[in-house]
Order: sequence, then structure tokens, then C-alpha cells
Amino acid sequence: MAKALEMAQKSYDEGGVPVGAVMVEGDEVIAAGHNRRVQHDDSVSHGETDCLRQAGLRESYDGITLYTTLSPCMMCSGSVLQFGIRRVVIGEDENFPGNADFLRSRGVDVLILNDEGCKSLMGRFIKERPDIWFEDIAGREEV
Repeated sequence: MAKALEMAQKSYDEGGVPVGAVMVEGDEVIAAGHNRRVQHDDSVSHGETDCLRQAGLRESYDGITLYTTLSPCMMCSGSVLQFGIRRVVIGEDENFPGNADFLRSRGVDVLILNDEGCKSLMGRFIKERPDIWFEDIAGREEV
């Protein structure tokens, strides 16, 4: 989760939404990404989708764990299901509840850490940039 939080900080430092994600296979980080919606003027460049993009094409996602600093929206949850990722570790779900229950209902092993660093960074961003936050996913309980 430390690497995912580092990626979220990178997005924040660039003026973007601070969500970071990493894909891990065994003990190895195989891809890292962060939300680039603002930076790339790209509405679907969330932290999780950017991480998948950075991983490139893979034959299989067996044995992959996706770490994400914020509970995933429905688009990112759909990506998890689309590629058969079976384990997701979420930094926090207080600033946005996301779709952990949906993922669980589809057989994904979900762990929520309630990480103070993840909560703090996102909370600060929401206070500083509500305009950017609310144009994305914040106005909805579950997307």
C-alpha cells in the first residue's frame, strides 16, 4: 500500500485526484499507476485503470493483487472483474464508499485497511479541490 500511496501523492502533486494503485504478483510490484483524469483530460484514467494500462497486455491475472488507495468506483470494479483479478486491497473507503460489497458479491477477496495516510490525503484534496472531486465520482454513494 505504501507504493500505491506514493502514486496517489504523485497525482496530488500534479494537481490531479490522489488515487494510486499497484499490481503485485507474489512479492513483486509489476505495475503502478495513478489517477490522471485532470492531467490528461481523460475521464476514464482513474488510478486502477492507469495501473492496468501500465501493466500492458497479460495472458492472465491469476495470482495478482491490486492495491488501491480508495475504494474503486463501478468502472474500476468492472475492470477488476473483466480481467479476473481475484484480490483487491483498499486503503480506505470513508471518503468514497465505492463498490467493495459488489466486488465481494462477485467472488473477489477484498480487504479494507482504513489507512490513515490514504484517508488524510484524499480528505485534504476534497477540501482543497471540491470542484474536481465532485465532477468525478464524489456526489454518488455508489457508482
